[in-house]
Amino acid sequence: MGTTHAFERYKSGASLIHRLDPRVKLAATLLVILSNLLLPDGAWLGFALSWGLILLVTQLTGLGQGYVLRRSLVALPFALAASTIIFTLPGNPLLNIPLGPWRLTVSDAGLLRFTSIVLRSWLAVQAAIILTATTAFPDLLHAMRHLRIPALLVMIVGFMYRYLFVLGDETQRLLRAREARSASTPGRRPGGTLAWRARVAGNMAGQLFLRGYERSDRVYNAMLARGYQGQMLTLNPHVMRPIDFYALAATLAALGLVQLLARL
Repeated sequence: MGTTHAFERYKSGASLIHRLDPRVKLAATLLVILSNLLLPDGAWLGFALSWGLILLVTQLTGLGQGYVLRRSLVALPFALAASTIIFTLPGNPLLNIPLGPWRLTVSDAGLLRFTSIVLRSWLAVQAAIILTATTAFPDLLHAMRHLRIPALLVMIVGFMYRYLFVLGDETQRLLRAREARSASTPGRRPGGTLAWRARVAGNMAGQLFLRGYERSDRVYNAMLARGYQGQMLTLNPHVMRPIDFYALAATLAALGLVQLLARL
């Protein structure tokens, strides 16, 4: 198993999760994220049970626990944007941090809220990673259409994803062209001053926009010539089988149990 492009996250497989209908996997992922959002702050048992469910599903996919855990760390820097809530939410003071003429006070309620936000974000990213790693992107788009997500939104998501590959290829061509035209001497980096590098980077950004626009127009015309009518096609028949209904019911039951135990 392996990816064919830096942006591609789907990993083919024959696991039970891979074989589920894309609608079930998308709905289950959204339910997991919603369940984590509904958990009260500090519901450690609920967060632990949710993580246990994610670990169980990861094991069923055959991806390996390390695959999901490593990639889920990308959520942590973004969750740090909520760190200000540690100092702004009223509560019992735990720590005073002097900062020049100001004094930041860490409250117990703020720390509890921040930790809960980090855990919710981390679990949501893990669920999304499992979804994208076990569902081909055309199948995911079809699942969105089946679940009555607006067609225009689905089309925008589809084109945005596809043109990431186009922009990535154009960027690699520009970088190779710059390296081929930049003379280097031993012990020194190729190129000129910082101002020169900034000017070259600006020119490259402009060329990338123009090349991407022209390339997108050619790709769109080619799609129209091949019968494109506003939606991506897939060979998946998207027929709900008994195992799909069982998986969805098991997801609802497990998440309901998590909510119940988290509030006891």
